[in-house]
Amino acid sequence: MTSPSGTSGPSGPLAEVLEGQREAELQRAARALLKEPLLTADGPYADEFRLVRRHATALRDWFERNVGWTLRTDADAARLRKTPGTLTDATHPAREAARTALPFTRRRYVLLCLTLAALERGEAQVALGRLAEQVVLAAADPELLAAGIEFTLERRDERLDLAAVVRLLLRLGVLRRVAGDEEAYVSGSGDVLYDVRRRVLAGMPAALRGPSLIEAEDFAERLTEMTARTALDSDELRFRTIRWTLTRRLLDDPVLYYDDLTDDQLAYLTRQRGFITARITELTGLVAEVRAEGIAMVDPLDDLTDVRMPEQGTHGHITLLLAQHLARADRPVTVAELAAHVRELAVEHGNFWSKTAREPGAEPALVAQALTKLQALGLAEDTPRGVVPRPALARYAVGDAVITTTGDER
Repeated sequence: MTSPSGTSGPSGPLAEVLEGQREAELQRAARALLKEPLLTADGPYADEFRLVRRHATALRDWFERNVGWTLRTDADAARLRKTPGTLTDATHPAREAARTALPFTRRRYVLLCLTLAALERGEAQVALGRLAEQVVLAAADPELLAAGIEFTLERRDERLDLAAVVRLLLRLGVLRRVAGDEEAYVSGSGDVLYDVRRRVLAGMPAALRGPSLIEAEDFAERLTEMTARTALDSDELRFRTIRWTLTRRLLDDPVLYYDDLTDDQLAYLTRQRGFITARITELTGLVAEVRAEGIAMVDPLDDLTDVRMPEQGTHGHITLLLAQHLARADRPVTVAELAAHVRELAVEHGNFWSKTAREPGAEPALVAQALTKLQALGLAEDTPRGVVPRPALARYAVGDAVITTTGDER
């Protein structure tokens, strides 16, 4: 199409429509990558994967410039290699499937690494029993044994751990089940056969330097070396690193508190806050909520998160009630005090709770689950003196929590 001025390409209302469509597709693709940094062509986000392929250049440029993350795409997968803004944050662990699944423990993470190493050296197909044998051989490493980590996979709980790792790899698209079922392997009554998708497997590591190249022994120092991009030998590089860190935290963390920043980071954010938040909003649709204590990038669509609050059901109701209790506290509250408060709440609200939540002795587990969510959302902090509310929890200080029951409540 030729415009009246003689330049080629659509113009007027059509151009606006096409530009709006492009921006909507780009935003959908970016949100998919932030939610699932590894997308496959035949996975649950196949439509978003196609959008990522279509807008790969724009996405690659944005992530590289604003957060220092690299995006690799091919016909099978799209992999956004993310480096978190806070390397030691352990409040969002891997889970084998849904948010309700058990979080990965240290043993499961080690088992995941050993499994990936075995798959990298293996064939295009592998049986779970054979994979288990290779993991056991790798686990005999003297350094692992010295660290107190041992796998024989003879016990049921160990086989359950391996099954959880495999299910995570199935969800990520690294493996494709051909025949069998993991439950049969766990019970010792059968085996499972998988296709190994080598291109997807190759994209799993997100570190910029391989762990074998790291000389530091301290855990925090090893993480820093694995993710370091370059030496900070100029103001330009130093400011770029600060911008990357701040943008990463605004994208990944529920709340960015000013008190958690270094003096240099706070000074940079004070000057560049409008630019940084506007760039994030343009790409993702997240909206900046700026308060005296910090910034939260709020999602109007409410799907760009792995932890929600409030949430339906018994645990969601208890978490909300404890949040209100903590928000009104004027001192640190001990876990024992929170458990006692749950017992009191059960008298008033127990008719709406599940049967297991009303049982005597259930309070510590209910409190632990609620605190895990509150800490993951940046709403509370567990200290030696007790649980301390963080500023963003103040929004729950007023009003009464209302439970919405679901069909699975008993």
